[in-house]
Amino acid sequence: MNTMTLWHITGWEFAALAFAALLVGFSKTAVSGANTVSLAIFAAVLPARASTGVLLPVLIAGDLLAVATYRRHAHWPTLWRLFPAVAAGVVVGTVFLMWADDGIVRTSIGAILLLMAGVTVWRRRTADAEQEPESVTGRAGRVKARSYGVLGGFTTMVANAGGPVMSMYLLSAGFRKLGFLGTSAFFFLIVNVSKLPFSAGLGLIDGRSLLLDLALVVFVVPGALFGKWAVNKINQRLFEQLVIAATVVGGLQLLLR
Repeated sequence: MNTMTLWHITGWEFAALAFAALLVGFSKTAVSGANTVSLAIFAAVLPARASTGVLLPVLIAGDLLAVATYRRHAHWPTLWRLFPAVAAGVVVGTVFLMWADDGIVRTSIGAILLLMAGVTVWRRRTADAEQEPESVTGRAGRVKARSYGVLGGFTTMVANAGGPVMSMYLLSAGFRKLGFLGTSAFFFLIVNVSKLPFSAGLGLIDGRSLLLDLALVVFVVPGALFGKWAVNKINQRLFEQLVIAATVVGGLQLLLR
């Protein structure tokens, strides 16, 4: 990755990146999936491939704050079901990044996000009763976990866009607000840390990108604190609507960019 351009961003461009970092903190502690807007800002200010390497440590900082806030609410049986499929998706995504251009990546992920948002809305409108996480442990639940896990691993590797994918899975599994946030916090901390060697091997992370990250992670903290305050003001129905809306916006911006 040619990271020389990271030294030549303007004040306004840095301000945009700082706002995106603040939004990362908010999304990790309030509305998961909202950081697709951050993804778009980073990709607009920086070269597309370079932006994924700069954004990853910022996301990890947000994950650490989310785990510290919601660690007691994680549902570990769901996490253990997801991790093997996610690992496979990360490997597929790494191979995909070796040959796919930015246009193919954006179009593929945008289409996947919009499809899953539509399926989730349809499933929740036609469900007879709200599910609990334990109700998806049967065969159908395992198939769904593997499908979403592979897609989540793939999208998080190629564009740091796994948030909306896993949001759709957790909503479809019937998670309530705090369980949703606690489970996704641990999920993304583990997955994003595991992506570091892959991203470094692809040349997406180096010394210059990490220096920019040091300046940006400061802005993640106030975003996370605001999210922690805001989530207590949001009821379950509005929470779900915001997550789905963030997914749709993320899918559209990837398709139209």
